[in-house]
Amino acid sequence: MLDDQCYRAVESRDSRFDGWFVVAVHTTGIYCRPSCPATTPKRSNVSFFPAAAAAQQRGFRACKRCRPDASPGSPEWNVRADVVGRAMRLIADGVVDRGGVGGLAARLGYSERHLNRLLTDEIGAGPLAIARAQRAQTARVLIETTSMPMTDVAFAAGFASVRQFNDTVREVFAATPTRLRDDRRAVARRELAATDGQPGAITLRLPARSPIALGPLFDFLALRAVPGVERADAANGRLDRTLRLPGGPGVARLQTADTPGAAVSCTLWLSSLTDLQAAVQRCRRLLDLDADPASVDRHLATDAVLAPLVASTPGLRAPGAVDGAEMLVRAVIGQQVSVAGARTVTGRLAAAVGERIEFAPSDLDLPDVMFPSADALAEIDPSELPMPAARARALIGACRAVADGDVALDVGADRADLHRRLVALPGIGPWTAQYVAMRGLGDPDVFLPTDLGVRHALERLGADAAPAAAMARAERWSPWRSYALHHLWRSLDPAATPATPATPAASTQPTRRVPRRAPATSSLEGAPR
Repeated sequence: MLDDQCYRAVESRDSRFDGWFVVAVHTTGIYCRPSCPATTPKRSNVSFFPAAAAAQQRGFRACKRCRPDASPGSPEWNVRADVVGRAMRLIADGVVDRGGVGGLAARLGYSERHLNRLLTDEIGAGPLAIARAQRAQTARVLIETTSMPMTDVAFAAGFASVRQFNDTVREVFAATPTRLRDDRRAVARRELAATDGQPGAITLRLPARSPIALGPLFDFLALRAVPGVERADAANGRLDRTLRLPGGPGVARLQTADTPGAAVSCTLWLSSLTDLQAAVQRCRRLLDLDADPASVDRHLATDAVLAPLVASTPGLRAPGAVDGAEMLVRAVIGQQVSVAGARTVTGRLAAAVGERIEFAPSDLDLPDVMFPSADALAEIDPSELPMPAARARALIGACRAVADGDVALDVGADRADLHRRLVALPGIGPWTAQYVAMRGLGDPDVFLPTDLGVRHALERLGADAAPAAAMARAERWSPWRSYALHHLWRSLDPAATPATPATPAASTQPTRRVPRRAPATSSLEGAPR
C-alpha cells in the first residue's frame, strides 16, 4: 500500500487493515494499529512499516492502548509465493528460532547475506529482527494470559536466555514482564482462570478479521476428521487434534471464543514449550485466520455466479493444514472414494502406523494418535494397505519422495516447483497436486475445474460446468480462486441456501446462522470421483 492510502486507513480507524501494516508516531515514539482509538496524528509525524519488527528496529515501542502485537497476521504472506513471502511464513513457524538465519537461508536456497538484503529492502528489517518481534509478541500473550513462571515464558517464546527475554520485553513494551502481568485486563484474567483449570494447558486467543464464518469452517473440518487423530464437534464449534511439532507431539483444542470480536480460543498441551509458536501458527493456518475476508468477498461478489453465495456466507475461510505431508497422504488416500470412505481408511492407517501419545490429560477425551510420518509410511509394503494396488504404490512412492527430501511440503516450499515435483510422481495428477498446494501450503489461488463438486455446483447455479469453461470463468476470481472453490462446495450443502445477488458491500455483513448437516456432495481429500 502507498503511504497516503495507509494514512487514509488510519484516519478512518479501519480495523480491516490491522496486521497489514503498523503506523509509527515520531512525536510519541510508539507504533500502533491502523484502528488505534487515540487521536489521529498529523501526516507529517508518522511513518508506515509493513511489520512491527521494522518499527521496533527503529526504536518505536508498541502502543499500550491498541496492542498492535495482538492483531491478526498480515494476509500478504499467505498470498505471496516469492522468496520474501516464503521466508516470512518460515520465520512465523519458528525456523529462525530453531536453526538460526543460516537454517532459514539453507531452506530457501539463498545465502544469508542475500536473504538479509531481500527482507531488509522489502520489510525494513532482517530475519533476526523479525523473529525477535515475533518472540516478543508471543511472550506478551503468555505473560498476560497464563500463570506460567517467567522462566518458562522466556523459553516458550523462543528466547535463548531469561536476560534476553527481559531486555526485549522492556525495550518493545516499555514495561517489565512483571509489570505486564500485573496490568493484564479482566478478559485476560478470565482466560487465565480457564487455563489454570486444565493442568498443563496453555490457552490463547487467536484473533482474526471480521467477518468469519466459523460454522462452515468447523463443518468442513469435522466432515474430514480422522478418527484417533482428530475429534470434532461441529455443532459446538470445536476441533481437537494432535500435532507433530519440532520438539515432540502436541494436542490442540480449537473452539469458538467466548470473548468479543472475531477470534478462536486455542488450548494447547505441548511436550516441549519451545514449540508454542509453531503450534499457534499451524493452528492459524488450519483455520485460515490471517485471511482478509473483506477483500476476498468484495472481489468475488462482482461475479454474478458467486455473488449470492458470498452474500449467504460472508467471511468463508479456505481451511489449510497443520502438516503438508499429512495432507498429501490424505489426498492420495481420498482419490476416487467418498469423504466418509477416505476418512475410514485414513483412520485405520493412523491406528496401525501412528504413534500414541499419553502426556495430555486423559479425562478430557482428547485424541491420542499422531498422524503417521512420511518416513514411517514409506517403509510399509503397499500390498498391506486397504486400497487399490495402484493407489497404494502411489501413496508409498509419494511418502518416500517426502522422506528422502525430494519433495518439500512445509510453508516455505516453492508452490510452482512443488506442483512440478508432485505431478512427476506416479499416481499423482494435477488435481491432487493442486489440492495439496491449496490446503498444505495455504495457496489462496487454486481452482479445480475437473472436481465433481465444482461441476455439480456450477450446473445448479446455471453456469457452464465444462472444465475449460469453468477454468476460463475462474480466471476473473484470481487471486482468490481457493475461496471461490469453497463457496461452490459450500453451495451444495442443503442448509446453505444462497441469497439474492449481492453488491460487493454485502460481504461485510455478519454470518447468517443456519442448521448444520452433512453436505449432499463434497470435495475429496484427493482426486475427483
